[in-house]
Amino acid sequence: MRILLLVTAFNGFSQRVWCALRAGGHDVGVHVAGGASDIITGVRNANPDLIVAPYLTKRVPAQVWQHWPTVIIHPGPVGDRGPSSLDWAISDGVARWGVTALQAVEEMDAGPIWATRTFAMPGVARRKSALYAGPVADAALQCIVEVVAKAEDPSFTPVWSDRMPVEVPGARARPSMRQADRAIDWAGPGDQIVRRIRAADGAPGVLTEVAGLPVYAYDAHPGTIRGGRPGQVLLRREGAVLVAAGDGSVWLGHLRRATDDSASPTIKLPAVSVLGSRVHGVAHASGRSGRAPQAACGYGQIRYRRAGPVGWLHFDFYNGAMAAGHCRRLLAGLRHATEQDTRVVVVCSGTETFSNGIHLNVIDAATDPAAEGWANVRAINEVCRELISCTRQTVIAAYNGSAGAGGVMLGLGADIVAACNGIVLNPYYTMGLFGSELHTYTLPAWVGAERAARLLADQVPVDADQALRIGLVDEVGPRDPDTFQEWLMSLAIEETDSALVRARVDAKQRRLGAVPPLGVYEARELAEMSRDLFDDRSGFAAARRNFVGKAGAEIAGGLRLRPTSAVPA
Repeated sequence: MRILLLVTAFNGFSQRVWCALRAGGHDVGVHVAGGASDIITGVRNANPDLIVAPYLTKRVPAQVWQHWPTVIIHPGPVGDRGPSSLDWAISDGVARWGVTALQAVEEMDAGPIWATRTFAMPGVARRKSALYAGPVADAALQCIVEVVAKAEDPSFTPVWSDRMPVEVPGARARPSMRQADRAIDWAGPGDQIVRRIRAADGAPGVLTEVAGLPVYAYDAHPGTIRGGRPGQVLLRREGAVLVAAGDGSVWLGHLRRATDDSASPTIKLPAVSVLGSRVHGVAHASGRSGRAPQAACGYGQIRYRRAGPVGWLHFDFYNGAMAAGHCRRLLAGLRHATEQDTRVVVVCSGTETFSNGIHLNVIDAATDPAAEGWANVRAINEVCRELISCTRQTVIAAYNGSAGAGGVMLGLGADIVAACNGIVLNPYYTMGLFGSELHTYTLPAWVGAERAARLLADQVPVDADQALRIGLVDEVGPRDPDTFQEWLMSLAIEETDSALVRARVDAKQRRLGAVPPLGVYEARELAEMSRDLFDDRSGFAAARRNFVGKAGAEIAGGLRLRPTSAVPA
């Protein structure tokens, strides 16, 4: 079938759908929805057999859904309606939720149903973006596969919701959640504060006040420290601040300054960067990276643990963005891990994102963005070099979550690359950057020079199964996070055989000895990057501003449907 994905943005889930439908043999294209006329023109030019909207916040014009079968993926169960479905579900702490595939009609979320799935909500409240990327995306993809099968069946007719059972008690039409509904009281329970902030993360955040500054709060974690006046900033660590609550404390990793100036929108940044001098006198909850006292204070982006001959280096950076400071902390943690007498080191991320490379928001907010970008690239390169040149242990990089650009290339410095089923990799650079992360050495080493050039040029996503087929990863494990960790542990233990470790170390040394020194690759890449950052030869500054300002990105040519002639009037 010719299938058009109509999206507000080509986000991680939309990319996963694109990969899955292509793997199923369909001709799949993408159109990023602008205004009504843009949607109509885009659909007419594509003339698909079926339109699927996996992530769409705009209304589909009648001129479209009246002529082309159009199915909207709604992140709520049968009976649920409204634009804040996940926000309400997380805030209310429901035990079960769902996804519904609805045919587009005049009224939003009111069309007949093509498919539906329900799932158990996590026991601990997760960030809205993490819930969306995890169980919501899994259920939605199942719905989409069913929708496509039904679209090929001329006898199928969708069923109106009033004729279907309501599988989730309390599912109903609800309004858009307002900041008044999200309001937090710092004198209230810390777990409720965390839940409300996570229900608004990654957008729109929760409007509150921290250190006397009106801000939108994101990236909340329960603290373990008690004391202080509710709302008082108690500590800071790794860019986050610890705020006293009624019965404990809450870590806030990221904030966005609240402003009424729509002409100069603010962006999310590490909390300490936003608060600036307001927290200069606040004490640090310090600790050496890799051995951070997370248990003592409840917050840490990097942690190391040892299980016999296997060392585990866990890192979890918000949205996978790595500023220079993140890179330096990860480098210290990696060096600590490789100094131990283990045989295998597993480098693994949080379940939402592995890494997306350099931190564009921090770069854009800097006084000198070019200099900040240069420092960021140099810092992430140090991590890549450390991974590539480790000859004491076997290094396994585990893509627990999706990755993009330099974040993909970072993992390729390991001896073994493992991926969780369902993730998506974007192994290429955009926004006017040549890219670094020693990818000119690692990417051809994994997939060959010809395929590496094609991946960089085509700029299309690759799912875990395709990555395995082309040699971008070595192993693909189960989708469930807990099961994946068990599988990863078994893989690591298998690799602890001393003869196998020696063989891998010897093979790495031979590869490094057969090519120019790593510094040569880096010098060539940095020469290109210097022109992108300081001369802006390919429009990085404007592309970066569009990215941090959430402006729509241009779709690569390989993501568009091939033209066809027969278009309905």
